[in-house]
Amino acid sequence: MDLTDQLRIFISVAERGGFTAAANQLDAPRATVSLAIQQLEARLGARLFNRTTRRVTLTQDGDALLERASSLVSDADELQQLFKTQTAALAGRLRVDVPSRLARRVIAPALPAFLARHPQLQIELGSSDRAVDLVAEGIACALRVGTLAPSSLVAKPLGQLRMVNCASPAYLAHWGRPDSPQALKRHRAVLYAPPGEEHAAPWEWVEAGQARVLAMDGQVTVNNAETYVACALSGLGLIQIPAYDVRDHLQRGELVEVLADWSAPAMPVHLVYPHRRYVSRRVQAFGVWLGESLAPLMA
Repeated sequence: MDLTDQLRIFISVAERGGFTAAANQLDAPRATVSLAIQQLEARLGARLFNRTTRRVTLTQDGDALLERASSLVSDADELQQLFKTQTAALAGRLRVDVPSRLARRVIAPALPAFLARHPQLQIELGSSDRAVDLVAEGIACALRVGTLAPSSLVAKPLGQLRMVNCASPAYLAHWGRPDSPQALKRHRAVLYAPPGEEHAAPWEWVEAGQARVLAMDGQVTVNNAETYVACALSGLGLIQIPAYDVRDHLQRGELVEVLADWSAPAMPVHLVYPHRRYVSRRVQAFGVWLGESLAPLMA
């Protein structure tokens, strides 16, 4: 049995939580599944599962392998199709990572249509506000919002998100409505510190064609976009956020736009993936669909 087949069985055991369940899924004898795992552990020189009479769980080494094995098996499956017709159905597993708010508000609701178009495809949708390490975590591609840090990743631009400044009616009733950037010194903001960064991002705006920044006062600092919006709704301060993200709140009057003539620069959006000579058809198809899905949100 080759390495790819062993990894395929390993993934099934890990996902199903046992050898018998994996054997049933794969329509293979339990002894074959057990032998494949023993051979894989011997090949890698690592114990992959903790086995008891009642359950099977991943070891730390097994957990690390699972992050990479899904991508390796999917890539192997696609390589077998490389020289076949490009109209062949997409199949296999695709691991992607996207910002949490975009995942919940845009991508997850639209995903059924994409999967209906590619019924043999499986998506592992990670959502966080941190910049994941695609290579180390075995992720095929990721959606990044904001200015990209220098890296070896390939970046495909998808557009820019228009930004708005806003606050809750309760906040404005208490602190007043700012009428210019100079008035911000008398106001408070909900501060946002991206995951992994020590300091909160400054308030930004464009004035006379020049980018300006200001370190705002604030009692609350967050590192998650969901919490950022929630704090604004609670009246804890002004926020700067992509317009699509608070469109419903603005329409319902739960948030009010302020300083419309001094918004922050639009935020660039990119699909990034490891620098490879061969980009899988799964990534290509997902990137095209993602661009179509996000197009209505772009400035």
